[in-house]
Amino acid sequence: MQLTARDHKRLEGLHPDLVRVVVRAAEITPVPFMVVEGLRTRERQAQLLRERKSTTMNSRHLTGHAVDLVPLADVDLDGDLDVSWRWQDYYRLAPVIKAVAVELGVQLEWGGDWRDFKDGPHWQLPWKSYPTPRGEG
Repeated sequence: MQLTARDHKRLEGLHPDLVRVVVRAAEITPVPFMVVEGLRTRERQAQLLRERKSTTMNSRHLTGHAVDLVPLADVDLDGDLDVSWRWQDYYRLAPVIKAVAVELGVQLEWGGDWRDFKDGPHWQLPWKSYPTPRGEG
C-alpha cells in the first residue's frame, strides 16, 4: 500500500524513527492502514481527556513520540476500504508494525498490549529509550 498525502501530513512533527517505521510498514503490509493522528496540541489532548478517549495529559503525542494507525478493512457504500474498529483487524496489523520496528532497530510500544487502557490505534516510542526534556509531554 502507499501512504496518502494526508497520511504524510499527519506524520509531520513526529520523531524520525517513528516515521521510518510507519513508512516501511506501509511498503510491506498486507493490511492497509491510515494515519489518524500524530503530533497533538495540549488543547487537543485535553479534549480527548474530557471525552475519555485518553487517560493522561502526559501523552507521547504531545512530543511527537506517538502515532495512531487504524486498519482499513470495512467496505463502505462506495466499495472503498474504510476504517475498521474491530480488534481482529488490529491484531492482524500489529505483527507487521512490530516486525518492522525490529527490522529497523526501533523500540516501539503498542497500546493494544497495555493491560489497563487498551488502545488499538496507538503506537509510541518508549519513555525510557526516547526521553523528552523536562517540561515537555
